[in-house]
Amino acid sequence: MHHSMKSAGEGEAFWRFSLAFYAQPGVAAALIELQDRSGRDVNAMLYGLWLGVVRGETMTAAAAAAPPADAAVELRALRRRLRADPEPDIQALRRRVQAVEIAAERVAQARLAASAGQPSKAADRAEAAAANFALAAGEPPPQAVARAIGRFTRRA
Repeated sequence: MHHSMKSAGEGEAFWRFSLAFYAQPGVAAALIELQDRSGRDVNAMLYGLWLGVVRGETMTAAAAAAPPADAAVELRALRRRLRADPEPDIQALRRRVQAVEIAAERVAQARLAASAGQPSKAADRAEAAAANFALAAGEPPPQAVARAIGRFTRRA
């Protein structure tokens, strides 16, 4: 069986990229807003960005259409419900749920990358990243994401 992620090292590289890209100004808010508004998967968006920015590849439609990881979705919903309760013990529990949610996201990323099919080489990394994002998100990259793509592609 062929996997586009040839090693755990690439999975780790995807995870590190995701953390760095997500931390860029405005990116987290833009991705979460898209996720909440249209049910799109943040991991699929990040995977498309990683493929374009780091590898200069375009993603497959199957990868873009990957359903969100159920465990992460359920944990996120629980964490958001707990946010409203001011009780310190509940807030400590919410932080623990968030840690498990992040672990579930990491598993989801590994699964997505392993089952995504063979991406194809693109000429321009920034264009590939923007096209991949649009495929995964159903719309072009919001301004914060487009700016981050520019920063990341100038860097590499």
